[in-house]
Amino acid sequence: MGKWMVAAKRADFDAIATKYHISPVLARIIRNRDVIEECEIDKFLYGTRDHLYDPALLKDIDKAVAILLEKIAQKKQIRIIGDYDIDGICSTYILYKGLTECGAQVDTAIPHRMRDGYGLNEHLIQEAYDAETDTILTCDNGIAAYEQIAFANGLGMTVVITDHHEVPYEEQDGLRCYRVPQAAAVVDPKQEECTYPFCEICGAVVAYKLILALAAKKNGCSWREVMESDMGLELLELAAFATIGDVMELRDENRIIVKSGLELMRHTRNIGLKALFQVTSTDPAHIKPYTIGFVLGPCLNATGRLDTAVNALQLFQARSIDEAVQLAGDLKAMNDSRKELTTKGVEEAIKQIEENGFDKDQVLVVYLPEVHESLAGIIAGRIREKYCKPTFVLTKAEEGVKGSGRSIEAFHMYDEMTKCKELFTKYGGHKLAAGMSLLEENVEVLRRTLNENCHLTQEDFEEKILIDVPMPMCYASLEFVQELEILEPFGNGNPKPQFAQKNVHFVSGKILGANKNVGKFDVQDEQSRHYELIYFGNLEDLNAYMIQKCGAKAVEQLYSGYTQDIVLSVIYYPDRNEFRGNVSLQMVMKYYQ
Repeated sequence: MGKWMVAAKRADFDAIATKYHISPVLARIIRNRDVIEECEIDKFLYGTRDHLYDPALLKDIDKAVAILLEKIAQKKQIRIIGDYDIDGICSTYILYKGLTECGAQVDTAIPHRMRDGYGLNEHLIQEAYDAETDTILTCDNGIAAYEQIAFANGLGMTVVITDHHEVPYEEQDGLRCYRVPQAAAVVDPKQEECTYPFCEICGAVVAYKLILALAAKKNGCSWREVMESDMGLELLELAAFATIGDVMELRDENRIIVKSGLELMRHTRNIGLKALFQVTSTDPAHIKPYTIGFVLGPCLNATGRLDTAVNALQLFQARSIDEAVQLAGDLKAMNDSRKELTTKGVEEAIKQIEENGFDKDQVLVVYLPEVHESLAGIIAGRIREKYCKPTFVLTKAEEGVKGSGRSIEAFHMYDEMTKCKELFTKYGGHKLAAGMSLLEENVEVLRRTLNENCHLTQEDFEEKILIDVPMPMCYASLEFVQELEILEPFGNGNPKPQFAQKNVHFVSGKILGANKNVGKFDVQDEQSRHYELIYFGNLEDLNAYMIQKCGAKAVEQLYSGYTQDIVLSVIYYPDRNEFRGNVSLQMVMKYYQ
């Protein structure tokens, strides 16, 4: 159940509330998101596209624009090389659409996960060279491709990098020496000399900024005029989609991009996206980050995992709704298949951890040779959630072993891998996620080395559950729920607010849902005020906990009519329940103890 902690960040909440015409509770929540300065609060509450940063602030973007304009004028062939995940697919489409509109001769290549692996390799460069490509433009990759870009340079090709990943480095005498590839231009906000105000943007946003700058220079207008054009607004939708899909923090510029992008998606300009809404029964009027993260996005990712991400790119490039619906249907079917394979892989991983005593390790390394290598990242994420430990899931690949890692806040995955980089044939990533290739004989060595180097404490493994405000349920109302909507969109970096109340009496309950996995309860507070409370978590665990604390008889009475013997503290958020035209207030329980 984790460690419950009340956010104790201080500010003059009444003054903030008065100035911005919000409740003190909302002021407290905003402060808990580390939004402090007046300009930041203003942008958080009322930020629009006018608050987006100038692309010119990105290091080398002027160089990249000059090179691409020259290549367009000379009618040179440009090849975009992307990646096979949501961010890579969206980045590739953004660059392709933008360059095409600017009159470029351009085509695309997305690496095949199994054959090519992540990012640039010499095989892809040779293929581009053989096809008489003059210029390679990367997106969502390239910053770690030092040797590969040297190879392209040797062939006389021009390479422009757009990426958002960490710049590789080597430690010399305790100092980090960063190794930036020798490309003609490198646009990546993570570079030391880059002055961009917010470096936590995804690859698609970097690509989007490049197109804004390029089209503005080409057409003799401002980048803001390009942004508000039909093309600019369509590309903003895809940048928002990728920001959510790549689990970027919804702070600063990302929050504005996502908020604006979601509004635009309600009447999307992209036929492929419209088809994806259709086949997944998504109502575009109610699209949220959750919809993209757990319904739409996985359909794009699945094709890159089990087949080729070219299919997803073709969806965005579709010219007719019939073509798009066919492609979207195929992607959805593939994602359904991926879900089944993932469930089996997670079960196998848990079995291996428990049977081998790996659960005592600080860093989990699981080798699943039979699992499809493309599912390693999803499985690693599920295992990390279960054990709250950094997790690497490795699978057998065509050449040796490949894998993915998912981390916890206290363990910087990329830095820890760099400490034992001699064990990898290839690796890359950032703080919370990484990918790697290695020889099979190094699997056990990797497990041992990561754990020997690890200095996490018991506290680091405990899930920290942050309570925004200890608030009685009687404070909540439908008007308050409406006020909370100002804080949307919710997601990574801007979680849905959490409130807590002690001594909640569970009076009666029903089990709902086709799978009997939803609990609906009548609860009351210490003043005997009644509330409807719903729980979407693990109902079996909840019932077992109540039996342990309050006895089987009390739980039996709870579901058969009435009891006064079950009293819990709960973490909840208030929500609007709409059913057959009736709107009522309900509390959604997240945690209990």
